[in-house]
Amino acid sequence: MKDMHSNVTVAASLVPAVQAATLKGGYVDLQGFSAAELLVSTGAIAGDGLYVMSIEESDTTDDEDFEPVAAEDLHGELPDALEASSAYAVGYIGKRRYVRAVITKTSGTSIAAGALFLLGQPSMAPVA
Repeated sequence: MKDMHSNVTVAASLVPAVQAATLKGGYVDLQGFSAAELLVSTGAIAGDGLYVMSIEESDTTDDEDFEPVAAEDLHGELPDALEASSAYAVGYIGKRRYVRAVITKTSGTSIAAGALFLLGQPSMAPVA
C-alpha cells in the first residue's frame, strides 16, 4: 500500500447536522494544495424535502464574493437532488483560493447532511 495519509488533509465546510434551511458552509482555503474533492454525506430527509448541493468559489473570504463554480471546473457532477442516506464526491479543478459547500433547501422540513473537502497534492509534504 502507498501512504496517502501524508499527502492529504481534510477541511470541514458543513459540519454534519440536521439542516432546516439553505446553508452556506464555511470557506476552505486551498492555498498550498493542487487538488480538492468535495465529499458529501446525507442521512434522513424529513418532510419530502428537495435539497441541492453546490460548490461556490472566491478569491476572498467575503461572503458576497463567492459565486457558483462553473461545470467545467468540476470533475464529475453533483446530483440534481440529494438523496437520503447517500454519499457523493466531486472534484474541484478551478483556480480560486477559497471554496465552500452550499445546501439549498427547495422544499421539505430538514436533511441530515455534512460536507468536507479532501485536499491533496500539497506543495509541502507530509501534511500530517
